[in-house]
Amino acid sequence: MAYLYLLIAIVAEVTATSFLKQSAGFTRPLATAVTIAGYGIAFYCLSLTLRDVPTGIAYAIWSGIGIVLVAAVAWIAQGQKLDAPAMIGMALIIAGVVVMNLFSKTAAH
Repeated sequence: MAYLYLLIAIVAEVTATSFLKQSAGFTRPLATAVTIAGYGIAFYCLSLTLRDVPTGIAYAIWSGIGIVLVAAVAWIAQGQKLDAPAMIGMALIIAGVVVMNLFSKTAAH
């Protein structure tokens, strides 16, 4: 169940971060509301995750996957470009999260 909460936290955070740009400095009410609600849901679900998953592991997964998904959403929905070094860096982040989960004894499975 902890990893389901973590997945919800990731999706909510990616949604909130994507709408943060659309809020135009909190001047657009709907985008602002989605941003605030998304971050609230994200942190609540992350706190539920931390009942069973070590903080470092949960945060590594949350932030690592979040970085890649936010970049993907920005590329698809906002037309932002990613150069080769950015893509290589994100691949290394994903590799780090995978290594932590597969080989670390601190990761809760």
